[in-house]
Amino acid sequence: MPITAALIEQLVREAGTNNPALLAAAERVQAARQQTAGVRSWEDPMFTLGYAVTSSRGFKSSEEGDLAYGLEQKLPLWGKPRSARQVAEAEVAVAGANADFKRRQIRGLIARAVYPLALSERVAAILREDLEWSETMVELTLQRYRLGTVLQSDWLRMQNERAKRTEQLRTELLQRDQDGAALNRLLRRDLRSPWPSLRLPEVAPPIAYTPALVAVALQNDARVAVLRSEIAQATAQAELVRRQRYPDVSVGLEGRQYSGDAGLRSGFFTVKMNLPWGNAEKYRADHRREQSRVQAAELELADYELTVREELHHLVQRIDTARRQAVLYRDQIIPRAEQAITAAYAAWETQRGMINDMLELRRQVLEGRLLFARAVTEQHQLLSELIYYYGVELRPVAVASAPAAAAPVPPTVTRHH
Repeated sequence: MPITAALIEQLVREAGTNNPALLAAAERVQAARQQTAGVRSWEDPMFTLGYAVTSSRGFKSSEEGDLAYGLEQKLPLWGKPRSARQVAEAEVAVAGANADFKRRQIRGLIARAVYPLALSERVAAILREDLEWSETMVELTLQRYRLGTVLQSDWLRMQNERAKRTEQLRTELLQRDQDGAALNRLLRRDLRSPWPSLRLPEVAPPIAYTPALVAVALQNDARVAVLRSEIAQATAQAELVRRQRYPDVSVGLEGRQYSGDAGLRSGFFTVKMNLPWGNAEKYRADHRREQSRVQAAELELADYELTVREELHHLVQRIDTARRQAVLYRDQIIPRAEQAITAAYAAWETQRGMINDMLELRRQVLEGRLLFARAVTEQHQLLSELIYYYGVELRPVAVASAPAAAAPVPPTVTRHH
C-alpha cells in the first residue's frame, strides 16, 4: 500500500475520534463556549428583608413600620457586560486555535510515524533479499570447497555473513513492530494491531526557500494563530479592566410596613453606586498591567515569526540535503556498486578474485540501498513537517516518480540432492 495524502488524512480522521489529546482539546473548546454562554448582562437582583426591634425611646413601629423589605438591581452600564462577553469570546478563539494546533501536531506525528513503518518494511525486504543471496553463496561456496577450488575460510566467512544478515533481519522485524505500535498509540488502537505492508514514495523534487513559501507558512502556521488569538484575548481583557474604573450603579425599591396590621407605612426609591475615584491610580495600574501583557503577546508573536523563518530555512535545507543524498545513492553509488560486485563475482568465480573483495562490495550495495531508503524517508518526513505543521500545500506533481534502483542479481547455483 503506497503512502499517500489520502491515507494520512484517513488516519487523522480516525485519530480525531480516538486520540485523547484531540478529544481533550475539543472539550476545552466546548467549555469555553459554555463560559461565553454563561456571561450575564444583568446580575441577579438582591432581595432584602429586615425586622426592626425598638426600645421605649425609639420610634413608634406602628407609625414608621417595623418590617422592611426591598429589591435591588445592578444596572449593566458602561459596556462592562459587553467587554466581559468579548473576553469570553476571545477565550473561545484561543481554545479553538489551540485545538487546531493540537490537530496539526497529531497530524504531523502520524505522518512522521507512517514513514518509519514503511522504512522498516523496505529495510526488511532488502535484508531478506540479501539473506537469500548469502544463503545461496554459502551453498555455492560449500560446493566449490568440496571441489577444492576455494579455501575453507571462504566458506566460513559466508556463514558468518549469513548469520549477521539473519540477526539484522530479526532486529528490523522487531523495529517494524515497534514502529507499528507507535502509530497504533496515536490512533488509540491496540498496540499489536497489524498494519498492511506500506510502500515508501519516490524521491520528491526540490523545494526552494522563497518569500512566497515564508508568507504561506506564516499565514497557515497554527502556532501563529494561537499567538494572534492570545493577543486578541489580552486586548479584550485590557479593555475590560479599563472599564472597571467606572462606578457600579444599582437601583432599588424599599418598603416598610407594620406587622401589627400589615399596613404599608413608607416606600423608597434608591440609587446606589460605589466611588472608585479614590483608587483611580490603582485602576490605572491594573490597566497598564494588561497593556503590558498585550505588548508582551505581540512581541512573542514577532519573535515566533522570526523563529518560523529560521526553522523554515533550516527545514528546506534538510529536505534538500536528504533529496541530494537519495539521488546520489540512486543514480551513482548503487549502480556503480552493483556493476562492481558483478565484476568481482565473475573474477571470484574464475579464481581471479578474492571473496573478501566480493563481500566488501556486497556490503556497499547493501549500505547504499539502506541509506537510499533512509534518505527518502527523511525527505518525506521533513516534507510532512512542512505540510502539516506550516500548512504548506504541495501540488500532486511535487512527488514525482523516479526509477527504482535495480536489485543485484544473486548468483545461480546448482543444487545437488
